[in-house]
Amino acid sequence: MAARILGSKSRPAVALRKWWCSSYSSASAAAVAEVENTEVKDYADYRRSLYGQITHKALLVDAVGTLLIPSQPMAQIYREIGERYGVELSEDEILYRYRRAYGQPWGKSRLRYVNDGRPFWQYIVSYSTGCSDPQYFEELYNYYMTDKAWHLCDPGAGEVFGTLRNSGVKLAVVSNFDTRLRPLLRALNCDNWFDAVAVSAEVEAEKPNPTIFLKACELLGVKPEDAVHVGDDRRNDIWGARDAGCDAWLWGSDVHSFKEVAQRIGVQF
Repeated sequence: MAARILGSKSRPAVALRKWWCSSYSSASAAAVAEVENTEVKDYADYRRSLYGQITHKALLVDAVGTLLIPSQPMAQIYREIGERYGVELSEDEILYRYRRAYGQPWGKSRLRYVNDGRPFWQYIVSYSTGCSDPQYFEELYNYYMTDKAWHLCDPGAGEVFGTLRNSGVKLAVVSNFDTRLRPLLRALNCDNWFDAVAVSAEVEAEKPNPTIFLKACELLGVKPEDAVHVGDDRRNDIWGARDAGCDAWLWGSDVHSFKEVAQRIGVQF
């Protein structure tokens, strides 16, 4: 009875409240957007007052998901190569098992990528596919070190990075990756775009641990507050970089291309 009474009497109030909230949300969203745009402009002007035309002395870039993306879905490659070694699982099954394995704690240090990362990836491949054939693992492992496996997220990245460096902005890759990252960058002909590479397997710290960002800044010879990091993972890239004292922009949200990144830094084309 009480529920029916409250329900019947509350309908007009609910409708009125929904109308009011809708009207308020529309107006407030516009106001918030205006304030945010003003804050971004004021912040950029403040940084230019410190450094001149540019807002940052260094750009740190995440690798997978920002600079590079796989050319084919992981599960597809695991299955296609694995068929020659007796793998019979579907791509959906492989993907499910991969995510489950990848999400588990790894080792006492919790560092997944130590040196070449082979023990970790052997576990991932075996768990994901049910195949422990060492030849299968080697073929798969080496495949992901080639330009066939990856391509650039932004085809115009090379030109933008060249312009940034000519404008005095230093560049570094900051990545949770094993030691295959350097030969992979060479295979993609983009290793010479960067002044430094900070790889978790070498630094012995994975994002969001601020240590890897601090190492990148050390390699570039800049203070953390003079650098901005761009990455696609809010926890690893944004929170991690900010914990280190760097500025940070989320790829795909704050920025959508490296040309946009350069323009936000203050480098024009």
